[in-house]
Order: sequence, then structure tokens, then C-alpha cells
Amino acid sequence: MALKMRDSRILFFPALALLLFVALFSSCREKPIQAQVSKVVNPEWSKNSVIYEVNVRQFTPEGTFNAFASHLPRLKELGVDILWFMPITPIGELNRKGTLGSYYSVKDYRGINPEFGTMEDFVEVVKQAHDLGMYVILDWVANHTAWDNYLVEQHPEWYSRDENGEMISPFDWTDVVQLNYDLPELRDYMVDAMKFWVTEANVDGFRCDVAEMVPTDFWNRARRELDEIKPVFMLAEAEVPVHHEYAFDMSYGWEFHHIMNSVGKGSMNVENIREYLAKEKGRFPFEAYRMHFITNHDENSWAATEFTRYGNGVEAMAVLTYTIPGMPLIYTGQEAGMDKMLEFFEKDEVDWSEIKYEQFYKTLNRMKKDNPALWNGKFGSELHLIQNSKPNQIFSFSREKDGNKIVVVLNLSNEEQFFTLKGKNFAGDYTNVFTGEAVTLNAEQEIDFAAWQYLVLVRK
Repeated sequence: MALKMRDSRILFFPALALLLFVALFSSCREKPIQAQVSKVVNPEWSKNSVIYEVNVRQFTPEGTFNAFASHLPRLKELGVDILWFMPITPIGELNRKGTLGSYYSVKDYRGINPEFGTMEDFVEVVKQAHDLGMYVILDWVANHTAWDNYLVEQHPEWYSRDENGEMISPFDWTDVVQLNYDLPELRDYMVDAMKFWVTEANVDGFRCDVAEMVPTDFWNRARRELDEIKPVFMLAEAEVPVHHEYAFDMSYGWEFHHIMNSVGKGSMNVENIREYLAKEKGRFPFEAYRMHFITNHDENSWAATEFTRYGNGVEAMAVLTYTIPGMPLIYTGQEAGMDKMLEFFEKDEVDWSEIKYEQFYKTLNRMKKDNPALWNGKFGSELHLIQNSKPNQIFSFSREKDGNKIVVVLNLSNEEQFFTLKGKNFAGDYTNVFTGEAVTLNAEQEIDFAAWQYLVLVRK
């Protein structure tokens, strides 16, 4: 008899009209070099962490650190470990976009955006997070500054110029001006500014914006000197293997995210996921953390919500990001099922009146922490594919470490699938992570799944 595994939970909303996708840059100043071994010493607390991206402006009606602080106990209860604050520095006014401007237009690397509060307010939020056992990293914009950053007047030689000697903006980011890392003095300044936040605010690391546009040897130096103050955690908005050799604990899984988007709209399938994972294993060192997500501030504000991109597949895709090797990201409002694109340059707050997926993410976060097979980088285990009779629609795999085993089966299609798990290595007695029910898998197990249905089983 076929194993009927249908999920009784209500799934999501009709897809929105597809909005213009703004492609992320793919160029970089250095050729990505493969790094087979990472010499980065990951902070012990990061081994089974979940990261959460904090958009302070949109988090509360007040849009302040103090108002955000009231959410800290809830986020701790949700299972969040690392709070990544989008840039909190003052925003440039010259050539500003929109009314409030972009967080990534930095007017003062050691200042606080008055929109959010004061330095004392931020230090208090960091302390409260630490008291709850969470860690804080800051979004760091090293590649460019606002046009009215005081460095433009005091150190114009630190900026890149075109053939006419004019300062330039990267891409179409007309509200910022490009820095030139050929200058040793600029490097000294930037490292000192990063140290300021570690020593004065006690932050635990940095998420480094467009990291591949800044030379790797700068990041190597920054990590070395920051670690001399305290062990830090570094996230690169890039996917360059050599970044993991000395500088970064974690990098973005951008390519995988775009594959997920393509699977969601039907232009790719599960075979593309398998091909990616095989390639990834050969490119990145085993020690490298890779960050996976169904949304973030770029995707939400410039591409589309996860509900537009995945429709009824949102939960299945979230489960995928939690169970393949890497660290999962939750973006502001994701746990509330926020089905709107937040304005980037204006006030546009999140509606927290109902946190629809609170239990869903609590369950995933608890699973992530409790099962060593799912831990990050070298602390976790490799992924082993389970063959099945519908390889283009069904993604099935297992991971196992120290006697802890997890089996994941996902229907990544919008149609019902009747299929067979091939082989017998997966056979055994398990517990369904979401229902707590006992489940037995037999060799050559037959399964009938509804569209986008998933099954996550654990055995300890």
C-alpha cells in the first residue's frame, strides 16, 4: 500500500503578478579562486546557529532600536541565534534616493542613524541580545560611501575615478561613490572603523556588503585584526570560495537561491538542484558555511515576495533551506507570512498582528539546533541522495552524524506525485518533525505526495 503523507496545514495565498527582477551583479575585481581548505576559526557558538536579518526602519511603527528591543524575547523564543542588523549608520542626503534614502549610503562610519535612536540605544540592544544568548553582527558597507560622507572632502584621493577624473558610482547606485582600495590609508581607516564597533558596541561580527568588490586581502587583514579583539563572525555577500580561506565564516548561496526561484516557476527542476550541490561540493571547502534563504531585503524589495515566487511551495522551499548543508536565514516579517514588498527608501512597516508561521519556524529552528547532522560547515554532515522514481520532481536525501539521522523528502512541483524511494539505506523507524508521529520507512517505499508536500523525519 502506498504511504499517504498529506500535509493538513493550510498553505498560503495566490501568487502576485510577477514584478521586475533586478539581477544582482556578477562581476568582481578578482578572479574567484577555489579554496579547498578554510583556515578560519569559526566561533563555537555559530556551529548550529540560525541568522535573522533585522530591518530596523520597517520592524515597528517607531522604527527605532528601543521599539525593536521589545521583540527580542520573541525572537529568542523563535530560535534565532544571530541578529544581522542592516546598516545603522547615518544616511547620505546628497543624491539621496527617495525620502529616507538607502541604508547602504553611509555618511559616517562611526555614527548612528538618528532615525533609529542613539549609540546608547544601540549598545543597550546589543547588551539585551547578549543577555538572551543571541549575537549581533552589523551590515558593513566597505565598497562605497555617500556623496556627502566627510571622506569625500577630506580624502578625495581615496575614491575611484573615470577617464575624465570624475568620481564614479558603482553600477546605477547614483546615491553612492566608489572607494579605491589601492590606497593603504583607506584600508587602515576602514579596519579601524570596524574595530570601533567591536570595542564600543561589543558587536560580534559583520555582514559585508558586496564583498567581492573589495579585495580579498583587505578582508583577510580585517578578520585577523578583529579576531585579536574577540572572536568574530563574518558573512560575505558573495560566493567566492577564496573568501573562506582566511576571512569569512559564511557566504551567500545566491546561485542556489536563483535555482530555487526557477524551480518555483517551473523553468528548472530537481535535477538542477542535484547538479548544483555536486558542483558546490567541489568548489567550496567543507568548513565553509553557506547561507540559504527564501527571501531577504534584496529579494523582497526588488524582485518579489516568496509567495509570488513559490506560491504554495513556500514551506517546502523553506524546509529545503534548513536541511541542506548551510545556515538558514529568516528576514524581517518572514515568520509573519508578510506578503508584500517593503519599500526600500520609505517607511513601510511590517504587520505583526498575526505571526502565521511562528510554530513552523520554531520547529525548524529547534530541529537545526538539536540534530548535529544539520549543523553548519565541518560541525555537520554531508548530504547523501536517496534515489527515487520521480527524479525531476522529488528531492530526497539523508544526513547522519553521531547516530542522529534525518531523512527529507520534498515534492518540488505543483502536481501530485506518486513515487518510490529506491534502495533500503533509508529504511527504519523515525519521528515526523512537524507532527511528532512515528513513521516507518520500508525498502522501496512507495509514497503519494500532494503538490509541494514535504516530509522531514528524524532518528536519534
